[in-house]
Amino acid sequence: MIEDIGAWMQSLEDRLLSCFGSRLVFLGIQGSYGRGEAHDGSDIDAVVILDHVAPDDLQAYRTLLDTLPYRDRTCGFFSGLRELEHWERSDLFQLVQDTTSIIGDIGFLEDIICPEDVRRAVRIGACNIYHACGHNMVHEKSDEILRALYKSAIFTVQAVSYLQTGVYRKRRTDLLPVLRQSERAILETACTLDGSHDGVQVNFDELSGDLLCWASDIIEEYSPDESETHMDGGGDNG
Repeated sequence: MIEDIGAWMQSLEDRLLSCFGSRLVFLGIQGSYGRGEAHDGSDIDAVVILDHVAPDDLQAYRTLLDTLPYRDRTCGFFSGLRELEHWERSDLFQLVQDTTSIIGDIGFLEDIICPEDVRRAVRIGACNIYHACGHNMVHEKSDEILRALYKSAIFTVQAVSYLQTGVYRKRRTDLLPVLRQSERAILETACTLDGSHDGVQVNFDELSGDLLCWASDIIEEYSPDESETHMDGGGDNG
């Protein structure tokens, strides 16, 4: 674990300003370091937004990151502002809510996200988990993939909780007490798997089955309302 993530982010900030200057619209951090829940092996999820992004900018950013320590653990999100303003809103929800600002503010994006966008985020998340979990059970049989699926399920759990309570809770310790039993069980398993080493054996079939069944229930619970499945004016051919 990086003991002084603040110093690392300051180094990133200095290099970004030197490279892009006033074109840097936003710098933030998300993931476990953004939540204050990092552990050994946690990635550094930096969020960088420029006024616009060309291929040369991506190459410059890649070169910039190569000058920083922990390069192999650095990932995140890099985008132009125009693209972000027109991004899939169900995807924007997690980005806006889970990102801690260092330079700038992307809170204005929250104004274009409505409850149905969050419901869509839940549906997409659950569908992706269901499909990948089933594929893994039949074909890959990978503990590593199962761990990753439980980790990705946390974002869906957060979105479900947000729809139920109106509050987005970043930290897992804040999230656990307000969850229904079904989501609490998924989060508890995700935390257990995240805190254990890759070499630790897991009950693959049981945990895969639990995740698959939970995702199935969420897909049904958050299916589109009937009104959403019909186009306006599509009822009369006469």
